[in-house]
Amino acid sequence: MGGGHSHVGSLHDPRDTPVHATAATVKLVTLVGFLLAVVATPARAVWAFGLDAALVMAAAGLAAIPMRVLARRLLIEVPFVVFALALPFVGVGPYRQVLGVSVSVPGMWAGWGILAKATLGTGSAVVLAWSTPVADLLAGLDRLRVPRALTAIAGFMVRYLDVVSGELRRLQVARVSRGDDPRWFWQGRAMAGTAGTLFVRSFERGERVQQAMAARGFTGQFPATVDTRVPLVWFPAVVWPVAAGIIASLAVVLT
Repeated sequence: MGGGHSHVGSLHDPRDTPVHATAATVKLVTLVGFLLAVVATPARAVWAFGLDAALVMAAAGLAAIPMRVLARRLLIEVPFVVFALALPFVGVGPYRQVLGVSVSVPGMWAGWGILAKATLGTGSAVVLAWSTPVADLLAGLDRLRVPRALTAIAGFMVRYLDVVSGELRRLQVARVSRGDDPRWFWQGRAMAGTAGTLFVRSFERGERVQQAMAARGFTGQFPATVDTRVPLVWFPAVVWPVAAGIIASLAVVLT
């Protein structure tokens, strides 16, 4: 199991940059403040989203994220893109003709708002994941007084993600080696059986882990994961949420 965390580690790239050197607690607070400002920005303030995008690109540049990596990781928002593109065709009036197609004007603005905010949120989250190890993120949440039960659950989920993924790969190999390789919807019974088996094995593994923890004296109280006496350096990270807040305030006033 020592080599089972490669997938998790692939989100983080250890580098010597100002963003990597910033404490995880500071980056978490900065991210939340930036996202709140982006969400509060009116959808019609296109210029404001352009400035917010410049802030995200500046952070990505400071973190030395290659543009191809950033673009590839932004693909996770494809479901939001599909939903946003559908809104102009299902929204209410007034309507406007675009390329011979009648589209809803409020739907267009709503779709644009979802697309812009989802892209900015995903981009900023990519910067955080690229520059911060998972262990540091969990320690940062612990320092922010997030209940330790939640941080422990998140930690277990991250640590055992590759374990469950490896189990799924083994089940697939076992199924294919026996001549069963379903590729069509009506062959989904085998896939359903695999999913059920994976659930049972994951549940059993969780029980074994819990029993091992109890045998070692675990009482339900998780130890502290970070020294809260270490001072936090907020500047210049605080510039990002402050700038986004100013942009959002101007957008509200001018829109």
